[in-house]
Formats: sequence, C-alpha cells, structure tokens
Amino acid sequence: MIRLEPPRGVPEGAEGWRALGLSRAGLTRFAKRARESVGLSGDVDVLLTTDAVLKRLNRDFRGKDKATDVLSFPASEEIASEHAGDLAISLQTAERQARMFGHALDTELRVLLLHGLLHLSGMDHEADSGDMAACEAELLQRMGLQSGLIARNQGPGSREQITGRRKQNAAQANMRASAKAQVRKPGPGAPTRGRGKQPKVSQQVAR
Repeated sequence: MIRLEPPRGVPEGAEGWRALGLSRAGLTRFAKRARESVGLSGDVDVLLTTDAVLKRLNRDFRGKDKATDVLSFPASEEIASEHAGDLAISLQTAERQARMFGHALDTELRVLLLHGLLHLSGMDHEADSGDMAACEAELLQRMGLQSGLIARNQGPGSREQITGRRKQNAAQANMRASAKAQVRKPGPGAPTRGRGKQPKVSQQVAR
C-alpha cells in the first residue's frame, strides 16, 4: 500500500495526488512489479512524506541528523513472507532530484522505490562488491528507467559533480562578462557613442 502524507500546502487524498501530478494506481502497479522482480513475496507499505519526517527517521534509526531520499525498514524473518517491510520516501527530496536530473517526479519516485525494495531484499551497496549496483542497473533497464541512485553517486552524473559543473559554468560566464566589459570600456579621451548595452552576467546559482 502507498500512503501519501503531503507537504504543507498540498491537499490530502485524491486531490493531493493530482496536485503532485502523480497516479497512485500507476505507482502501486510499479511497486508490485518491482517487488516481484527483486524476489520479495511479502507486501510492502510505502509512505510518501516530507523532508522533516525522513530527517527524524534517519536520526532515530541511523544516527544521521539529516533528510534523505528513501529509507528501508525490513520486517523480521518471521513475518517477511507476508510483510516484507516498509519504505519511507521524501517527496520534497524526490522533487529536487527530479529537477536536477531532468525528469518527472513520478519517474524519480519509481527509481527510489526500486532502490528501497532492493534494500528490503537484503542487498546493501555500502557493504557488497557491486552486486546491488549491477542488479539495480539491470532492473532499471528492464523497466525503462535510467540513472539509478547508485550509478548517480558513482558516475559522471553524481550530485557533487553536477554542482561542481554548475559552479564552474557560472564562474566562466562571469569571467566572460567581465572580459567583455573591459573591452567595451573606453579609454581616457576615447569617443563614446552613447550608452552601450551592459553585458549579461549569469545569475545561475549552484544548488
């Protein structure tokens, strides 16, 4: 079951799903397909919520006092065949990541769902030798998705590298604008032809 606990300002219930541009039925079908693909037989409950809730859960269960995108809570072995565990996903972080990687919120939620389900199946990319990364990449391709979490954080599209490129592009734009301003600036006694257009300086700010 997927439960929506929307951020402030977003209505609850069916209106909230529509306001976010999401289909509960579509995400539920994807979650079921992904659950079966990773080999989980038990049901999985999914909470779509806020950064504040993920931050609290991350602090209480992992000792990390910061928000994150997805957290997985495996069930005990005694009930795993009926209930495999729970997932908590931050809608706010998912929305930021969707903008960063240039796709829809629905797509980002599917990427996070798959990642969380792989953790529920017992995989751990922080401790294995690349098994989870390989499995995630294969399933993403099979399901028509790109840019999984593990590949993002290891490859040229990682958040750190994207931020670095944005800073570099902004700095280069400012340097070009400054150079143009110096060229256009008349020297002492030079004739002027009215006010020249001011160079446009990039206002891009790294996130």
